[in-house]
This record gives sequence, C-alpha cells and structure tokens, in this order.
Amino acid sequence: MWLGSVPAQAGFVFQTLDNPADPTFNQLLGINNSGLIAGYFGSGAAGHPNQGYTLTPPASFTSVNFPGSTQTQVTGLNNTGTLVGFYAPTNLGTGDVNHGFYEQSGVFHTVDNPLTNSTPAVNQLLGVNNSNVAVGFYNDNAGNSHGYTYNIGANSFTAVNDPLGVSTIAAGINNAGDIVGLYTDGGGVTHGFLDVGGSFTTLDAPGADNTQLLGVNNKGWIVGVETAGGNSHGVIYNENTHSWTVLDAPSGINNTVFNGLNDLGQIVGFYTDANGNTNGLLVSSAPAPETGKGVLGLALLILAYAARSRLVRAGGGSPCDAAL
Repeated sequence: MWLGSVPAQAGFVFQTLDNPADPTFNQLLGINNSGLIAGYFGSGAAGHPNQGYTLTPPASFTSVNFPGSTQTQVTGLNNTGTLVGFYAPTNLGTGDVNHGFYEQSGVFHTVDNPLTNSTPAVNQLLGVNNSNVAVGFYNDNAGNSHGYTYNIGANSFTAVNDPLGVSTIAAGINNAGDIVGLYTDGGGVTHGFLDVGGSFTTLDAPGADNTQLLGVNNKGWIVGVETAGGNSHGVIYNENTHSWTVLDAPSGINNTVFNGLNDLGQIVGFYTDANGNTNGLLVSSAPAPETGKGVLGLALLILAYAARSRLVRAGGGSPCDAAL
C-alpha cells in the first residue's frame, strides 16, 4: 500500500510503503542499488506472525518465507541476488527459536552459529555485502548477544565483538568489509560502533541516551536510530564529514528508525503513527547524493534491542528489537 510522498526536512522525501496484506505493522530493513527492498509485515505477537517480502516500490510485493516456517523476516539483500534474514518455526509471541538464513536463486539455507547456547536458541542474519559475507549475532545462555560475520561461500564464521561491550550485534556490512552495529556496556547503555579491519570506533549521536547503527553503504554513510528522552529518531552519520543528521518521519509520533541504505542515498526503515501502527518508510534525498559529500551535505539511512520480533522488528524497534 503506497500512501504517497511527503517532502520534508532539508530536502528529504518520505514515503510510507505498507504491504496491503497487513497495513498495521510493516518494517523495511534493507535496500540494494536497484531499489529492491527487504522487509516483513506482522508484529510477531501470538497470532500475528512475521511474514517476509521483497518490495519494488511503490507497490510490487513478493512473499519470501523460509519453507515450512511460521515466521520469517527478510532483513538484508545485496546487488547480486542474495537475501538474508531469520525465521522461526513457531509464533508463541515470546520465546520462539530463531534461525538465520540466506536465500539464493530460490534455494534457502539455514545458518546457525555453532556457539549458540541460549534457550530458546537465537540466531539472526541482518545484512550482506556483494562478496556474500553476511553479518548477524547469536545469543548465549546468559542472554548476551555476540556478533559475527558469516562467509556464505566458505561456510565460515568470524567473531565480531566490540571490546567495550558485554553484548554486541553486527548489523550492517559494506563491500569493503566495514561493519556497523551496536554494543551494550556494563552499565546497560547501548552504543553504536564502526569496525574497520578489526579496529572499533564508538559512534554515539550527540545528546543521545542510546545509539544503534544498523546500516552502512559504500559512500561513507551510516544509518541507525538514537533514543533521547524516551523518543526514537532516525540518524545519519557521514564518515566523510564526521557529522550527524537527525530525521523524523513527518507522520510519526516520536518513533522513527532507519535500518538500511544503498549507494544512491535511499534509506529504509519504519515509524509509528498516531494510530499505533508501524509503517514501512522509504526516505530519499533531493538532489541525488554525490560521492564523498554524504547525505548531510545534500540539502544543505532489542534493547530497542531486546527481543525484537529484526530486532525492533516485532514491536517497533530495530535489529535489536527482538527475537521472535
């Protein structure tokens, strides 16, 4: 369901994109350079299962659900036809087992990190680059998350854990292998991070109580969400200028999340409206971004992470929202 475009906020255009099968709960989580979007509908509450899809805007939806599963979230995609996400065999509303997956040419594969020892087991893949290296996390039996990369071709896992964190989620990866995500420190505060070649940098939005970085492109732009005073706002960080932009969906009520972006400056995410619905969101900048200038220089992309049902995903948040 395309609800139109709204010009707003420093040259950005906001579009609400909801699957007509369920206009009450949609989250858009990834977008590639062709403009194909990964997402899902359904909150994950008992009787309201997550159902995955891809979307060619404004309204061409294709169902993508792991065979035999009850719930699926499609969380990321690359430019070469690989989709990633996670699925659950049940829809209990809480306590559902989560398995990561990737799909290529219509064939689905389960991905579970062998170190997973939580009950229920939780594995989620959240993003993938053009080299078919995916990022995600698993939970341990203490309830902490541990980030990793998964090389699809080699069927191999590599740990990604911020040294300052008790819990880490790897949420996005670009073609250079730069990784973004979030970690929770010993005091329970969530911080964004950028990992370049194993060197971690904490990136927190100014004035934020908590920051989550969820997507990164190949132009030096990172997107995510900050919380301040109990409200959530979409954020864009420009690595080239070391500057932040904070944006809210014009139809939202203090809950906007940016989850992914492509190299054209298109950002996807979601927001909560005045009726309590969670709506898919596509944000575009005008004029089109230029290499090196970043989104910020243009008119001028659970815990929230806790038990999302892709991490706000079931309830309104972000990868981190929650396990199904």
